[in-house]
Amino acid sequence: MSIRKAGEVFDGENKPKRTPGHPTKSHAVVHAGKLIRFGEQGAKTNQSKGQRDKFRSRHQKNISKGPSSAAYWANKVKWKGN
Repeated sequence: MSIRKAGEVFDGENKPKRTPGHPTKSHAVVHAGKLIRFGEQGAKTNQSKGQRDKFRSRHQKNISKGPSSAAYWANKVKWKGN
């Protein structure tokens, strides 16, 4: 089932996708009917274990808020372990 939100089509809720046309954010996801944009466009992410650990320690409070937070989705999509 496709979802249309803010002029974009998503495969469904909680299915993140890249948004290359957006000027600042690299990804977006629809969660509970709300559009959540996350990730910096063009940023070098997930290049080493140390980089992943530092991201998680910096954003742990927001990651723990769950799927309604951009940090949760960035951790899950952009910073997942290799």
